[in-house]
Amino acid sequence: MEKYAPAHNITFEEAMEKFPAQTGIDRYGQPEEIAELMAFLVSPQAKWMTGSAVRMDGGEIKGV
Repeated sequence: MEKYAPAHNITFEEAMEKFPAQTGIDRYGQPEEIAELMAFLVSPQAKWMTGSAVRMDGGEIKGV
């Protein structure tokens, strides 16, 4: 947001408030949510995952 706010001529606080609605996400993610994915990726259950890109963006990028 430190770069987003000046680029859009708004304050940091305004950017934090407006960004989710503008990008289509309901809320900002929590560190624990990222940690849960990381725990899975380094676990034995992920042993068949190779060459994958995993997005954690709260649905900002729509896909199937």
